[in-house]
Amino acid sequence: MVNEPLPDTVLTCVAPGVMNSAAYRAGVRIKDVAIPDLAKAYENPDLFLWVGLYEPSEETLRTVQAAFGLHDLAIEDAHKAHQRPKLEHYGDALFLVLRTARLIAEEDRVEFGETHIFAGPRYLVSVRHGSLRSHVGVRTRCEADASMLNRGPGYVIYALMDFIVDQFFPIVDDCEGELAELESHIFAGKLNRDAAVRIYHLKRDLLDLKRATAPLVSISSHLMRTTCPLITPETAELFQDVHDHVLRIIEIIDSVQELTTTALTANLALISLSQNADMRRLAAWAAMLAVPTMIAGIYGMNFETMPELKWTYGYPFVLGVMATICLLLYRGFKRSGWL
Repeated sequence: MVNEPLPDTVLTCVAPGVMNSAAYRAGVRIKDVAIPDLAKAYENPDLFLWVGLYEPSEETLRTVQAAFGLHDLAIEDAHKAHQRPKLEHYGDALFLVLRTARLIAEEDRVEFGETHIFAGPRYLVSVRHGSLRSHVGVRTRCEADASMLNRGPGYVIYALMDFIVDQFFPIVDDCEGELAELESHIFAGKLNRDAAVRIYHLKRDLLDLKRATAPLVSISSHLMRTTCPLITPETAELFQDVHDHVLRIIEIIDSVQELTTTALTANLALISLSQNADMRRLAAWAAMLAVPTMIAGIYGMNFETMPELKWTYGYPFVLGVMATICLLLYRGFKRSGWL
């Protein structure tokens, strides 16, 4: 009885939050399976079930849990989300949490989300939160190679991780481009508050990216060496590629973070130098203005016995003295670099 084909009544997936739910035999998609019928389909030992959910209701998660015997703690994490990337073993099943990221160019921001993966003998359930980027492309690529998909949940875990990790490359490339633009802006002498604000936002995005990717190093390393029966030796080798990609992304993030800190320091130093130069110029002009102000102030005291008051050329003489002193000061400040 358990080897009978699934009835046609399980073709339509109508539960809220269900993006895809299908049964596979020997790596070939047989038909769609409705969430209430997962338990019955799972009784067939020839089938592999792959369920994709997006922000499902608690009722849908509980139905999936009952069908596959998922752990309560893992279900709680998948329902509430906001988890850090991790890998947990529950008997013969695996539970993974992966952070996803997508660059929204028109809004100049990074959208973060989560993907929770339940994997066990002959089933895999992925639960997405936050990110609107679909995993349909992953399923399509897996279905295109029945021999690889026939490896079971281990290969699907690899495909999902590889897809998620590859989404970080356009983002770190954009961060590198933003840094290059900021460096050109700073060293071109365009010093303003906007540059510091952009550097701060870039540093914050890099920190969020580091939090999302750093745990993947240990996760991919563990999956490369695990003895879990879900991950065959042939599939374990594939995680080396994911591991290498994660290390490359982290190296880029670290280098951009370091250069961003250097750019911020350079920006502050150049602003300080610019302010010092402005202060020197102001001081030089104040010194030049102080001399005629002093002379004019003295002659403004109106004492009768002051020199040159009765002299015909006294007024132009004093103006000439003021101009001469100011010219000498100007040449001295110019020579010293203050002006």
